[in-house]
Amino acid sequence: MPELINANPTIYATSKNSLRVITADDENEDIEDMIDSREVFDLIRSISDPEHPLTLEELNVTQLEHVTVDDNNDSVVIEFTPTIPHCSMATLIGLCIRVRLLRSLPERFKVDINVRKGTHQSEQAVNKQLNDKERVAAALENAHLLEVVNQCLTTAYARGTIKRHQ
Repeated sequence: MPELINANPTIYATSKNSLRVITADDENEDIEDMIDSREVFDLIRSISDPEHPLTLEELNVTQLEHVTVDDNNDSVVIEFTPTIPHCSMATLIGLCIRVRLLRSLPERFKVDINVRKGTHQSEQAVNKQLNDKERVAAALENAHLLEVVNQCLTTAYARGTIKRHQ
């Protein structure tokens, strides 16, 4: 087994509002439901880290404060923080976030995913890769890489971050 880049990551407590309560209005198809930062955060918070059996939220890689949604202008901006400045998994983490949002959000949204400024030694290169459609498409054609992404997302779907109203 290859040696871990960050063998002992700091683990953070998840948000006190861990479960989003889905109300009857949320499920009513006759009411327009705007997509907000919390909804997008809920989509990405439980993605598994590629190296550890922990979520991106538990590693403080994703935070609600770093998710910006402008539903009126069809824009989503995500900033994430790698656990260490030389994290070799930063591009893979960003790719997992992008795929999760591609599969979950309406196609009208333009999604920008960036490493938070000053948190990674190669932030410009990582950001360029994550926001280049051709590079993302090429990455997703790699069967092994797609398998790793799907594994990170599969565990995200299994975690309970949404609670239905009674």
